[in-house]
Amino acid sequence: MAFRGPECYVDMEDLARARGVPPEKFTQGIGQRQMAVVTPCEDTVTMATLAGREALDAFDIDPDEIGTLIVGTETGVDHSKPVAVYVHELLGLPATCRTFETKHACYGAMAGLTSASDWILAGRARGRKALIIASDIARYGVGTPGEPTQGAGAVAMVVSSKPRLFAFDTSIEGDYTRQVMDFWRPLYSKYAFADGHYSIQCYLDALEACWEDAVRTAGGSHEAFALSELDACFYHVPFSSMAKKAHHRHWEVELGRRVERDAPESGEIATSYRRLVEPWLSLNAVVGNIYTGSLFLCMVDYLRRISSEREGRPVSLFSYGSGCGAALSVAHVSDGASAFKEAVDPGEHLSGRRRLGIEEYEQITRAAESADQNEAGEADPSRWGLAGNLYYVGTVDHQRRYAHLG
Repeated sequence: MAFRGPECYVDMEDLARARGVPPEKFTQGIGQRQMAVVTPCEDTVTMATLAGREALDAFDIDPDEIGTLIVGTETGVDHSKPVAVYVHELLGLPATCRTFETKHACYGAMAGLTSASDWILAGRARGRKALIIASDIARYGVGTPGEPTQGAGAVAMVVSSKPRLFAFDTSIEGDYTRQVMDFWRPLYSKYAFADGHYSIQCYLDALEACWEDAVRTAGGSHEAFALSELDACFYHVPFSSMAKKAHHRHWEVELGRRVERDAPESGEIATSYRRLVEPWLSLNAVVGNIYTGSLFLCMVDYLRRISSEREGRPVSLFSYGSGCGAALSVAHVSDGASAFKEAVDPGEHLSGRRRLGIEEYEQITRAAESADQNEAGEADPSRWGLAGNLYYVGTVDHQRRYAHLG
């Protein structure tokens, strides 16, 4: 696994002061400390490519070993061409590698991950590996209610028959699909539409339904993935405090009844949350919402601080995508996973980001809105003070262009 995001961020206290609200509304209310901001030269393709390159390099994987590339995203760059085909070229993957994009809001990367697992289990991989990348930009606009829940980033995962980090338990799987209008973005709009309170309820309903389906696939018992048996619970995190709501519902479902937040049992729930969930939210709190990658960023956070005592332990994963599709899975930490904690740690990347002032953040956001227009001229890396070596550099004759610099 590997994470890569934009080169800039906004501090949430700065944003709160600029918007005339108490900082704790952002830092405590939604649990965010910083928010990654994409410039007009960074997009779904560049972040996916950088995360993919990092995963291959950090784990010494030859690009020729990749037989499937899937990019899960709800921030596509074309109605026809998948993000994956651009990434395929930029990573130098073999022509025999099958390549496609999956979309189902924030569930898209999990759909890609399970597809890759099925590809391997069916014997079609022939010893090759799959590269799954969750890459997204959550953008709601300056001054909107959703502004503090923005973010951007990509998590890349290499899947093989001999996993070195996590191994999925295919006997425990829960799935759920239902057509709901909780969050959507029409083809004519750059920004999403959402019914926030309804979306939270849809999320919690989906978690309950997935848990019940997982019990059925496990033979009628939840004993193997009881909260008391798990070492960590990873949830989809559109904002950090959502994980607390999710874990509360998880506890209620396992208990078999609703529990008021101020009831005596809430002390046990809080203890469970602090043990299984809260420790793995620090990266989400400094990156923000990355849609398809939010769940997997929690896993990166877990892995970068893992000890050998955790190897072999079970963890749960809940993926939710508005619209809606969801899945609950169980995996076991692989033996030897702790040897790779430095390889997956994005701390150096995050500490190297540049803190934006609010005026510059707003300027970047306005410019990004028109960067995809043909020959717009906004995608100039030198204009935005960027220091990396892969950028989107604009559209000419309606064709996207990418460049390696330096």
